[in-house]
Amino acid sequence: MSGHSKWHSIKHKKAATDSKRGKVFNKIIREITVAARTGGGDPEMNPRLRMVMGKAKDANMPADNIEKAVKKGTGELEGVSYEESIYEWYGPAGTAILIEVLTDNKNRTTAEVRSLFSKNGGNLGENGCVAWMFAKKGLISVKKESIGEEELFNIAVDAGAEDLKSDDEMGLYEITSEVDHFEAVKKALKDNKIPIENDDITMLPKNYVKIQDESKIKQMVRLLEVLEDQDDAQNVYTNADIPVEAFE
Repeated sequence: MSGHSKWHSIKHKKAATDSKRGKVFNKIIREITVAARTGGGDPEMNPRLRMVMGKAKDANMPADNIEKAVKKGTGELEGVSYEESIYEWYGPAGTAILIEVLTDNKNRTTAEVRSLFSKNGGNLGENGCVAWMFAKKGLISVKKESIGEEELFNIAVDAGAEDLKSDDEMGLYEITSEVDHFEAVKKALKDNKIPIENDDITMLPKNYVKIQDESKIKQMVRLLEVLEDQDDAQNVYTNADIPVEAFE
């Protein structure tokens, strides 16, 4: 399986720990605020807001926090104005890293991210140098123990999914779809009472770079973890193929 899929699943596990919960809440609140600002406060009419509100509920965020974040986005409450940016970098061993940020101070965030890369073997690329290596997709993970592969494949594809892959290391099936079919695939799984481990609109690499050198693997893992902990980084994507045990 792909290195990104492993990193995607590992991120969700990390986010579930109590020590990370406050940081996760802050990132989700920012995303709710921006989604409401750009598409309105009604989740039925705003797919981006609907998805991130679902993410907030999955993280057990209090309903009051969600409501306040929406109202800050729509202007009903005073709030900070966040700017969306994408950073494109090269990581260790020629890997690509794409970072989506929401920040109220772009100069500060750029300096902080640059420092993290310089300390962990990364290099800044030019605009467009990395983004073309990724494609925006819906990604849904289902535990292998919950359903057979053929049955899941048929349900997902009938609902509009592109592909289903089995990840033995993570114990998951991973379903990919075009963004427009993401909600339909999720609904089909729920209608069939198939439990979803996690789901997201994400950036999937078109190709993967397998890191062979152990020191580079450790360097890459460290870089991904410090980037994920950066306050303004909403999402970190990579085309690195790294063994699951490297994150343990």
